[in-house]
Amino acid sequence: MKIIWAIVAGERDLDVLASFRDVRCKASVETIKAALNGNDRSEHIFALTQSVELYDFYQSKMLECDRHLEATLATLGADTEHDPSQLPRPRTKTKQVSTPSFDVRAALFGVLGVDLTEIHGMGPSLSLKLIGECGTDLRAWPSAKHFTSWLCLAPGNKISGCKVLSSRTRRSSSRAAALLRLAAVTIGRSDTALGAFYRRLAARAGKAKAVTATARKIAVLFYNTLRNGMTYKDPGASHYEERYRNRVLSNLKRRAKSFGFDLQELPAQTNMPVS
Repeated sequence: MKIIWAIVAGERDLDVLASFRDVRCKASVETIKAALNGNDRSEHIFALTQSVELYDFYQSKMLECDRHLEATLATLGADTEHDPSQLPRPRTKTKQVSTPSFDVRAALFGVLGVDLTEIHGMGPSLSLKLIGECGTDLRAWPSAKHFTSWLCLAPGNKISGCKVLSSRTRRSSSRAAALLRLAAVTIGRSDTALGAFYRRLAARAGKAKAVTATARKIAVLFYNTLRNGMTYKDPGASHYEERYRNRVLSNLKRRAKSFGFDLQELPAQTNMPVS
């Protein structure tokens, strides 16, 4: 943007323009200068100027929206007694792209009294959007099952003649469900319990079903945190894998016992010295 603003202001010296490049840019000065070398036609500069002015205008309007959101959350938080000093430390300090310019996490804590960003996959911006879609009072849904069914993230049992014809989830245009699916895709690459669940299910049933199932788990955590004040602590991917292994072993032992067998663990193999 510094380079673009300089071009609009009338700067044409390639050395000066290349000096405005980002410090993280790995390209050399010669490469940047070669990319900026052109004929600088007046109609192109005019079009670029128009685009930059529109960009600055929309940025100012976005800041106005942020100020309005901040004032609204402050008004909602004024009626509560939540102490901002009780807000736990953030899991990550990296700022997400396209987040509001104010501290959304602290503002939401002042309204809700819980930190939704403790749930992996839910950043401040996504938490604010979910609150905007679902509200702060989830008593309209008696349980998490009702909530996930409303989001169309729960299996829909199509039964006829006492026979399940289909258990596919219903189609939905809910923006809240779309946000939760986006969080599920993001968390699938993380070293967390939810990430391990996503990867295991994706390998067995496909990514589409893994996204839906992980989004449902995040929705349940969101409901329990907001409705019941639950504090989520991620046990980690290794803990989930260990629980999954123990569950598989217990199922195998039960099936072996039903057939009259006893499942035993193999002794640890030791490397014998070769004579």
